[in-house]
Amino acid sequence: MSEMIHQASLYGSDAEFLEMAVPFIRDGLANGEPVMVTTTSGNLELLGEALGDDARHVDYAETAYFGRRTAQRATAFLRYWQRYADHKRVRILAEPVWSGKSARDVLAWKRMESGLNLILAGTGVWMICPYDTRTVGADVARDAMRTHPSLSSDGRQIEPSPTYADPVDFIGQCDAAPLPEAPRGCLTVAIDDLQDVRRLVAEEGRRRGLTGERATMLAVAVHEASRYLGVPLSARIWERFGALVCDLRGQRGPISDPLAGFRPPGPEERQEDGLWLARQVCEYVDIRSDDSGCTIRLQAATSRLQESA
Repeated sequence: MSEMIHQASLYGSDAEFLEMAVPFIRDGLANGEPVMVTTTSGNLELLGEALGDDARHVDYAETAYFGRRTAQRATAFLRYWQRYADHKRVRILAEPVWSGKSARDVLAWKRMESGLNLILAGTGVWMICPYDTRTVGADVARDAMRTHPSLSSDGRQIEPSPTYADPVDFIGQCDAAPLPEAPRGCLTVAIDDLQDVRRLVAEEGRRRGLTGERATMLAVAVHEASRYLGVPLSARIWERFGALVCDLRGQRGPISDPLAGFRPPGPEERQEDGLWLARQVCEYVDIRSDDSGCTIRLQAATSRLQESA
C-alpha cells in the first residue's frame, strides 16, 4: 500500500493555485487513480476550464457543502479511500473554508487538519490542502505548516514542513483551555437511567427552539454520549444565543484518544461509536477529562425563525 501523504499548499493567485492543482489532478488521472476535489466555486470554475475534458473524470464538490462539521468531513475522506482502496493510491484536493468562521470554528478546523494525519494513517491517500493567502488569516497560514507534514507548490514535490507538530501535541494544545463555566441557574439534573436524559433533552430542545426532528436528533446524540460516559452522571442544559448546550459529567477517567468519535463505525461495535454519531448531529462536541472525571459538552444550533416558520 502507498504511504499516506498530507500536504499544505499556500497560494496567492489563481495562477499559483492552478500550477499546483492541475499537475496533481492530471498525474492522478494518468495513473488511473481516483481523484476528489473539494474547493471553492471559483476554483472549481478555474479547474474546469484548465482541465477541459479531463474534468469529467474528477469527483468534485463545492467545499462549503462538503462536510460542514469537522467529523463529517473527516468521515467523508476516510470513506472515499475505503471505496477505492483497491487502487492503492487515492488523490484528494481538499480546501477548507476559513472566511467567516468564528475563532472557535477556526480552532476546530485546525484541530481536524492535524487529526487527519492520524485518521488517515495507514491509507494510500495523497491529500493536498490549498490555503489562499489572499483570504486566510496569518495564523491560519502559519498553522497550516504545523498541521501538515509536508508542503507542495507544484502538486508533485514533497517538501518537509519545517514547523510540523506531532498531532497529539497539537490537538492537546487545542484542547488545553478549560470549557467555559455553565451559567448560573441552568437546568441541572442527576441521571441514573439513560432513557431519562433522552426524554429530558428532547423536551428541553423543543421548548427552547428546536423543531421536533432536530430535538429528537439532539436527544439521540446526548443519549449516545451518555452511554460513552456511563451512569450515574449529571446533565446541565442551557440556552445561549443561537444554540442549545448540554453538559454531561461522569466518573469515567481520562480519555487517551484525542480523536474519539471521529472515526466512523466499522463492522465491530466500539465504545466510541456513539460519540461518532453525536459528532455528526451536533455543531460542537467538546471533551475534557482528568482523573476526577470526564465532561462532554454538546451544542446544537437553534433558530427562532425556524420556530415561527
